[in-house]
Amino acid sequence: MALRFGILLHVRNFPGQRGFVLVALIGLALSLATLTGGLHARPQATGSTQGTPQNSPAAPANPPQAAPRSALNIVVLDPAHGGADLGARGTEGIRESEVVLQFSAQVKRSLGEQGFQVILTRDGNEDPSFDDRSARANAQRGAVFITLHIASTGLGGTVRTYVMPDAPPLNDATGLIPWDRAQAPFVGLSHKLGDMVQAELAMRFKGSPPTALVAPVRQLRTTAAPAIAVEISSVSVAERAELDRMIPGVAEAIAHGVVAFRPSYVLPTPPGTAAAQGAQP
Repeated sequence: MALRFGILLHVRNFPGQRGFVLVALIGLALSLATLTGGLHARPQATGSTQGTPQNSPAAPANPPQAAPRSALNIVVLDPAHGGADLGARGTEGIRESEVVLQFSAQVKRSLGEQGFQVILTRDGNEDPSFDDRSARANAQRGAVFITLHIASTGLGGTVRTYVMPDAPPLNDATGLIPWDRAQAPFVGLSHKLGDMVQAELAMRFKGSPPTALVAPVRQLRTTAAPAIAVEISSVSVAERAELDRMIPGVAEAIAHGVVAFRPSYVLPTPPGTAAAQGAQP
């Protein structure tokens, strides 16, 4: 049996108009060799056995199906804010847009050590739009999206992971999904990724929640991939060094969480189906 499976993810974003994501134009082609009597025919024996009917080996009633392969090999890493958008600011002059770049640099290294290709939405003082950041992930095949933030409040030395709330199933037979609902088919996988990353964070940072939290994060809504937001507390620390000491642990936790999630990520199926919602058997 030859099994071919292909996905084309096409994103269109028109300036000043509502964009649409053409998610999961999925073609599934299964070709089976024609089973005929001649396929299993055996040459007739000579001598006294000639003409004796020969039994063909029985084909299995349920041929084994190839297990879906994980296609996850890219992480799109989004250091939040940038440019004129400084993000949260602390009393000691700490700026979220600057600190988060240091976190993202170490996270990139840790993910690279685990064999992932890492794409940054910014690596300097730029401020890409929300749609531009999402488009970096939406243009990839086999990717997850992680946006990094530093909180303005919260217990110092803790970290939280956020995922989007569950969304109603998308049953549009055309496969067209409104741009602002691009995350909908991936919410289930996003929750699984968020829980795995948060479990790693909770082991390293006392007081952090054990599982991911749900919140309508703007940056996640337009991302057509498993997507999470990781928020470190906080810019209100007395000294910048308190945040700097968290960098290695945050990077290690995110990398280990993505590695743990990798077997759960399979190529999506058409919108509106259980698998597209991230359901696992």
